[in-house]
Amino acid sequence: MPDTMSSAAQAANLRRSLTLRDLVLYGIIIIQPTAPMPVFGVVSQTARGHVVTAILIAMVAMLFTAVSYGRMARVFPSAGSAYAYVSHSLHPSLGYLTGWSVALDYMINPVICTIWCSKATQNFFPFLPFWLLAIFFASLFTLLNLRGIETSARINMSIAIGMGLIVLAFFGFAAHFLLQQPTLSVAALTRPFYDPASFHMSFVGSGIAIAMLTYIGFDSVSTLSEEVENPKRNIMLATVLVCLITGVLASLEVYIAQLIWPDYAHYPDVDTAFVYVAQRVGGNFLFILMNFCLLVATVGSGFTSQLAAARLLLGMGRENAIPRRFFAAVDTKTRIPRNNVLFCGVLALVAALSISYAQGAELLNFGAFIAFMGVNAAAFWEYSVRRQMKSWSYRLPPILGFLVCLFIWLQLGTTAKIAGTVWLTIGMLYGWQRGIFKRKPVQENI
Repeated sequence: MPDTMSSAAQAANLRRSLTLRDLVLYGIIIIQPTAPMPVFGVVSQTARGHVVTAILIAMVAMLFTAVSYGRMARVFPSAGSAYAYVSHSLHPSLGYLTGWSVALDYMINPVICTIWCSKATQNFFPFLPFWLLAIFFASLFTLLNLRGIETSARINMSIAIGMGLIVLAFFGFAAHFLLQQPTLSVAALTRPFYDPASFHMSFVGSGIAIAMLTYIGFDSVSTLSEEVENPKRNIMLATVLVCLITGVLASLEVYIAQLIWPDYAHYPDVDTAFVYVAQRVGGNFLFILMNFCLLVATVGSGFTSQLAAARLLLGMGRENAIPRRFFAAVDTKTRIPRNNVLFCGVLALVAALSISYAQGAELLNFGAFIAFMGVNAAAFWEYSVRRQMKSWSYRLPPILGFLVCLFIWLQLGTTAKIAGTVWLTIGMLYGWQRGIFKRKPVQENI
């Protein structure tokens, strides 16, 4: 009996085996070291050349929000989601609306991956029409998920290492290129941060709203709360470090890209602008290498994000937050939520043929920022109101995080706001019909 108890205790301890370093590496792998490259051209044109400024301001918003995620993980170490945090600390109805918004975020991700992959493939085969490539990639993501193929952590690590090497190669080519430029004055070196000829806060704000895609996925660290050593300390530290490292690396990448290609108004293709920056410093070799690298990464992101969306819809269907009969169904052979995968595939195709990459990115951020604001509000309420923490170190981060996220959310384009509002309205009407808004708050022990 003692031996059995000892073995059980050891098995329980093994679950909490992830260190702070493991968490940080996991977060960076999820976000990817090339995160700002797909959105570079769109942000550059939207922000009138101020990509670095947009990336850095976005990082500030994410750092405050990361603190809120980390502190909520201390209170609910087994929850690990914006939906759970808001439901437990504020109200189940607010948690439902947060979850409904996150569902939009999840479902739009495969859409923008379909658009970007199609555009990147046209760099290799310009004679292929966009609509044909959109059908191909939307179908590819769907077929891979119907067969139950998932990207393993080992493959993710290999892709991240490969992309890291390509980023280093880009830095090497870029340094050689820039050292040969005699016109790099102080004004040229500071222009990516602030160009008085084109700077306007409304433009930069719109750019920030899209640049936030660089950080999407940082909150995944909180989902490992039950498997990490000292979660009350390490979850918040890891989340903040992931945002900080991502922001610094992303800022360096886009800063160098802007020095190499200062004319933000003219790219051969705005959606894949970064690969043309790579071509300018490394010729066709780096152009092909960078294009292929980002294409592979985006394919991986596309089909895994589609499966994640399908699983989220499955969970919502099981709770009858959306029609259970359709969305809660699981294929008896493959054990895959087949209806949800097909639904997301059709949505990805229709949306990819209907909206631009920039519009899709803003619509994705419509849902993501509602979740971020919800977590900040939950963190403020949990610590400053329920637990009556008087220190400003508990009050200030969620307040600033909420306000910065709200500012960025308000900069989203009109199309994204209208579409997102329609989505929220549908969720509210359905939730009201299901009686979700009549549920009582969960009473948690403090």
